Parts: sequence; C-alpha cells; structure tokens
Amino acid sequence: MLGVVIPLEDSKNKQASVKPLVDLTKADMERVNQLILSKAGSDVQMIPEVANHLISSGGKRLRPMLTLASAAMFGFTGDAHIKLATAVEFMHTATLLHDDVVDESDLRRGKSTARMIWGNQASVLVGDFLLGQAFRMMVDVGSLDALDVLSTAASVIAEGEVLQLSVAKNMETTEDDYLSVIRAKTAALFAAAAEVGPIVAKTDKASRNALKSYGMNLGLAFQLVDDVLDYGGKAADLGKNTGDDFREGKITLPVILSYRRGTAEERSFWREAIEGGESNDQNLEKALGLITRYGGLTDTIARAQHYGTIARDALAPLPESPWKDALLEVIDFCIGRVS
Repeated sequence: MLGVVIPLEDSKNKQASVKPLVDLTKADMERVNQLILSKAGSDVQMIPEVANHLISSGGKRLRPMLTLASAAMFGFTGDAHIKLATAVEFMHTATLLHDDVVDESDLRRGKSTARMIWGNQASVLVGDFLLGQAFRMMVDVGSLDALDVLSTAASVIAEGEVLQLSVAKNMETTEDDYLSVIRAKTAALFAAAAEVGPIVAKTDKASRNALKSYGMNLGLAFQLVDDVLDYGGKAADLGKNTGDDFREGKITLPVILSYRRGTAEERSFWREAIEGGESNDQNLEKALGLITRYGGLTDTIARAQHYGTIARDALAPLPESPWKDALLEVIDFCIGRVS
C-alpha cells in the first residue's frame, strides 16, 4: 500500500515543498488571515463559531496563496488580491461545509466536522453566509472580470456537486464522467484562484490564460492524488479516515479503473460494495487488493503526473522569477504527496 509524504521544510535536492510559496506569500497571507477573521465575524454567535472551527483547522490555504502569487508575479502591489484571496478561501470553506453535509462526513482534517458539532442546518447556512461574504469582497474590488471569473467558478462548483450526486454509487460511471466531476468540483476553483491574480495586475490575455490553465491542471492533479491517498494514505496526513471514499460509496478513478479491468465476478463485488452499500472494512480490504492488482493507484498517479506536466507547460512561456519557481514546485509537491 502507498504511503504519504508531506514535507514542508526540505532542501532542493529532497522532496518538493510548498515552503517557497509559503515564504513568498507570508506577508500577504497574514493580511488575508486578518481579513478572514474580520469577515467571518457576525452578531449571530453561531456563525463565527462554525466558520472558525473549519477556518482554524490547519489547511494549507493553497488556493488563496495561488491568487496572491499570480498577482505578485506580475508586479501587483495594491490590496485587491488580498480581498480576492480571502474570497477564494471563503468559497472553498463554504464548499467544504456543504460537502460534509452531502457526504455525511464525520471527520475533516482530523477533527469532527461542523455538522457533527452544530448539525447539518447550521453547516449549510454558515456556508451560505461565507459565500455571501465572498461575493461582497469581490464587489469591493471593483473588477468585473474578476467577479465574472469567481462567480462563474461558484456556479460550476455547484454544478459539479449535482453531477457527482447523479453518478454517485453508479459503477457504470466512466473515466470521462469522473473527470467532468472533479474538473467542476475541485479544479474550477484552482483555475479561478490563479486567474484572478493576473486580472487585477492588468496583464495580457496570454498570461491570464496561462495561469488559468496552470490552476485547472494543478487542481485535477491535486484531486487525483487525493483519490490515491484515500486508499493508500494515513488519516493524520489525509485529514479524514483512510477508506472514507469507499465507505461513502464514492466512485473515484482507482475504483473506476479496477472495476473496468476486473472479471465479471469482481465487477459483481464492486456493485455489491458500492451500489449495494456493502462498503464495510472487510470489503475495503478486498477492494484494496483489486485496486492493487489492476494498477488502480499507479495509473491514477500517472494521470495526475500527466496533468502536472500540462500545468508546468502552461507556465513555460512566462518570465523566470521566484514566483514562477514556487508555483512550479507546488506541482511537484501536490503529486509528491504519494511515494
């Protein structure tokens, strides 16, 4: 079974790290964190309680860092990117709150989910509040292009959620179907987060498209690696229980590949486990065996590496800079979480 390596402080000749990006965006991220706390405030006591539970739970905040870096690499020095980065993080946090309700998840980043503490209704409504605050900050920035990109992403993410419901526990889901789900659910926000930076920096269309492509393909690679980690990771690193995707009957790429490559008897097992709700720990062990036998994890990693290469190529025409180097290393970091 695959292990997990998530180093944050290593030298160049070791595993790739997000540290260069963290260091470059540190000052701006402090401003983002202050704005997050300010905008998550409310006279309604439950709102900051629920919001802060998830906001303070230790995520890397990669998406807002993409916004900050993609603006700074073109010389932007205002404060619009701070508001947009905060809006991006609020959009992400809102989707997590909503996802945990839809998926009936008990654990998020190693802690009880908000829905387990405050209930489903509070989680959904606080998620809605954060989305509202995100749109207020977008309007404050005053860029119609940035507003268009992020509002479109919000709509696409919601479509992805509905699409995921439509293919849930359906073993006839194809790889193309699944890629459509993660392109909408995960990659769309990565793409928007990276694209709004060059928008506020008022750079050229080619640079904007380069960052959009980078973000989209980074997001696809990121999610595919997450799919692998669910079957080969550790709960402490993954932020949820290993095997949760299987227990929840989620159709992910390792499952799709293993199902399609298996015998009729093995496909019958998958239908009983996923569609029939027999996703217990004993069947999880059998599922892991089949996924290993048919290369479900190694081939999913290969797909992630493919999208990582596209992300790298998207940045290739841009001028060399520490920002570009940091963004390139993020690709290797995201894929290198599996070893």
